[in-house]
Amino acid sequence: MSVPITPDNLTVPRKAVAGKPSLIGLGRDAMREALIAMGTPEKQAKMRVGQIWHWLYFKGVTDFGLMTSLSKAYRAELAEIFTLERPEIVTKQISKDGTRKYLLRIAGGHEVEVVYIPEKNRGTLCVSSQVGCTLTCPFCHTGTQKLVRNLTAGEIVGQILVARDDLNEWDNTPFDKRKLSNIVLMGMGEPLYNLDNVRDAMKIAMDPEGISISRRRITLSTSGVVPEIARAGEEIGCMLAISFHATTDEVRDTLVPINKRWNIEALLEGLRSYPRLSNSERITFEYVMLKGVNDSDEDAHRLVKLIDGIPAKINLIPFNPWPGSPYERSEWKRIEAFGDIVNAAGYASPVRRPRGEDIMAACGQLKSETERGRKSRKQIAEEAGL
Repeated sequence: MSVPITPDNLTVPRKAVAGKPSLIGLGRDAMREALIAMGTPEKQAKMRVGQIWHWLYFKGVTDFGLMTSLSKAYRAELAEIFTLERPEIVTKQISKDGTRKYLLRIAGGHEVEVVYIPEKNRGTLCVSSQVGCTLTCPFCHTGTQKLVRNLTAGEIVGQILVARDDLNEWDNTPFDKRKLSNIVLMGMGEPLYNLDNVRDAMKIAMDPEGISISRRRITLSTSGVVPEIARAGEEIGCMLAISFHATTDEVRDTLVPINKRWNIEALLEGLRSYPRLSNSERITFEYVMLKGVNDSDEDAHRLVKLIDGIPAKINLIPFNPWPGSPYERSEWKRIEAFGDIVNAAGYASPVRRPRGEDIMAACGQLKSETERGRKSRKQIAEEAGL
């Protein structure tokens, strides 16, 4: 069930700290340069970065005053120049299955949704990379919200920090079980249309002296921005998932319109050269099951033929309905029959159990409802003075 909004799960928006840059989201080199620019001696800057990094990403502090390994004078100087602002929790909802959905407010009054999914042996955070989306996939609720802008590296990292705050998961020993053990870039937006910021954020998440999430526990999901796929593998090295959803260009042109630019043949060619691709690091093909659209036996046979030779697994995703959606979920027997064909061809085909449906937190259901998010990009550019 959805949890009512109370003072315990509602953060009253605070005013942005005007003119102050944030240290959240800066890589080590960029942070060192920022500290030198504020007057930190070059010989001390690397050490100061290590100290601040520990407080930010291992201890999870939100106040420079708590960084007790630094002098009081230096802490005061940092606080005068920089901020450690996180995204603000507007609402937090908890599903009957334990899934948590956060509506977060970021700079400019924009809002994004983030979902935490607890499971027996892991906890996965579904992170957004853009406000809205430009891909307009008709089965996805996010696709009905126009793209507003890319998220910064700090805003992407901030989603992880907010979740760890809420889970009370800071200052852990190596023997503590991780509540947040995995990250999936499957929230709002197309990560490969914001690759620089996604890369910088994930490098912070992977840093062993901070959040320390293994690259193999990070999965980037793309609808098929083919020119950026290899670069993502080289610069992030995370696991890759493809929003595939169809076995012919005719159907995929409708379900995943980016297919009109990079069709199935071009996409598969790009995947075959993905760095690190092996039987131990397979590509995941995500396939939403839509009744009477892409769920036939013929589709299943075409799918395994198309991906022949690519180390892969296929995630079958029962369609998660949303208000006004034009599709229906495939019958369970049809999903099982489809999966049997894929399994017989030697591919694992787990069915993704819908999580958080009662709070609209399941795959394909995320969408923020801000008034600003409905403005045109031209209006936003004008307001920003661009």
